[in-house]
Amino acid sequence: MSRILICATQVPFVRGGAEYLVESLRDELQRRGHTVDVVALPFQWHPVERIIDSALAWRLLDISHVNGEPVDLVIATKFPSYLIRHARKVLWLVHQHRQAYDWYGTPLSDFDGSPSHRAVREQIFRIDSRALNECQARFTISHNVSRRLERFNGLSSTPLYPPSRYAGKLWAGDYGDYILSPARLDRAKRIDLLLAALAQTASPVRAIIAGTGPDRERLQRLAADYGLGDRVSFRGFVPDDELIDLYAHARAVYYAPVDEDYGFATVEAFGAARPVITTDDAGGVLEFVRHGENGLVSPPDPAAIAGHLDQLTGDVALAARLGRAGRPLVDGITWDRVIGALLGGNRR
Repeated sequence: MSRILICATQVPFVRGGAEYLVESLRDELQRRGHTVDVVALPFQWHPVERIIDSALAWRLLDISHVNGEPVDLVIATKFPSYLIRHARKVLWLVHQHRQAYDWYGTPLSDFDGSPSHRAVREQIFRIDSRALNECQARFTISHNVSRRLERFNGLSSTPLYPPSRYAGKLWAGDYGDYILSPARLDRAKRIDLLLAALAQTASPVRAIIAGTGPDRERLQRLAADYGLGDRVSFRGFVPDDELIDLYAHARAVYYAPVDEDYGFATVEAFGAARPVITTDDAGGVLEFVRHGENGLVSPPDPAAIAGHLDQLTGDVALAARLGRAGRPLVDGITWDRVIGALLGGNRR
């Protein structure tokens, strides 16, 4: 059995898919008899000039030995945790610092194009290329993340899908009268598109929005401005058992983020045999969702999404057929496969 450290970047007070991935990986490795712990450092991205300080903190750590005993393997996840030094460093990349990469020049990026920000961006590119080249193996959580790594850094990698933390717990109930949105409330998840679409539906379909995040107040104002009233319920943080139940009885799941890395919501929707309503620019979501086969895909346009909401609201048999078709796609996403690849650790 091995002594393994998982390196994770933690934004204080924020929990999401990356945090759940790290915790699940830790637990699954421990179940297989390994000695495992998580090394997490806080990440400061504002002001932009502080980003390099966060990266340097990882570079200065020495975790080759702990309490006089060697660490056999380090698994790095997202920026800047993969700057850690170790003789056997394996990457399972959640994402790089997207504000400096594919989000650069968009409203989602904190980089303003000034000389100082351009200098930080160039430095991130340099340190990323060096640190990522040190890895004995490079895996990513999706083909989408692998494509970005190839596009920006010229580095190859192997996609390795992570299971949901609800794997084995999701179940399929009846197809209820609501659309479930289980995403974090920030602009990149585009829940505002769902609200705009609800305002244009012919049917009185309602939505349950489960999640917390910095965009909540703006989204609640939008819902009020659209006059949606009790057609939208903001549930905030939802305990696991309640969220599993919400999946089980939803008519469909809405998940249409901007060029998502992976998207646990998609995998969880299919695990509960729910169809997914998404958009043609949703990134990793489209590695699973096929229009008319297991979900409905449209441009990121409220009217088009409204049409899909009406379509599924008016045809429960269609929702059931699409939802059942998605389930086999996620059956092969297992922790045995993930851990076998990470511990094998020589593929790029």
